[in-house]
Amino acid sequence: MPRPPLARERVLDAFEELVLTEGERAATIEATAKAAGVSKGGLLYHFGSKDELVAGLLQRLEELTTADLARMNAADEGPVSYYIRTSVMEDDALDRALVTASRLAQGGSVAAADALRDSRRRWEDTIRPHVRDQAGLDLVMLLSDGLYFNNSLDVNGSEHLVPRPDELSALIALVLGTTAP
Repeated sequence: MPRPPLARERVLDAFEELVLTEGERAATIEATAKAAGVSKGGLLYHFGSKDELVAGLLQRLEELTTADLARMNAADEGPVSYYIRTSVMEDDALDRALVTASRLAQGGSVAAADALRDSRRRWEDTIRPHVRDQAGLDLVMLLSDGLYFNNSLDVNGSEHLVPRPDELSALIALVLGTTAP
C-alpha cells in the first residue's frame, strides 16, 4: 500500500492535535489548515469536508489497530499479557487515535463510536481464544479499560494510579492464572 502524501498526513496530524487539545468544535477546516501549514484549498484537495477529516482519522485508527493486532498475535508473552501491558497509555499514535476518536464520539460522531466499537471487537476476537470463557474475556477487557483510564488520570498527579512494572507483572500473572483456558 503506497504511503499517503505528506501534506495529507500533516493535515490529519493537525486535525488530531486540535481535537485533542481544543476539542472537536475548535477543529474547523480553517483552524486545521492553519495548524497544518497548508491553505484551505490544499486541505480541501485531500479532505472535502470535516466529515472526510473525521473519516481519515478513523481510517488511521483502523490501520493502527490492525498493526497492534499483528504485534499482539506475534508477542512472545501472548495476546492477554500484551493487551494488559499495553493498556498503559504511552502517548503513541494508537493512543492518540483512540483518544481522538473518543472525543469525536463524545461530540456525537456515530462513525467514531462505531470505529471504537469495531476496534474493541477486534481486540476481543484476538483475546477470546486465549481465555477460558466470557467472564475471563470480560475481566481482561475491563481491567485493561481501567488501566487505560487510571493512566489518563495520572498525567499530572503525584499519585501513581498505574501499577509499577513489577506490580503490573504480578497483576498479569494473576489474570493469566484466573482466565487461562
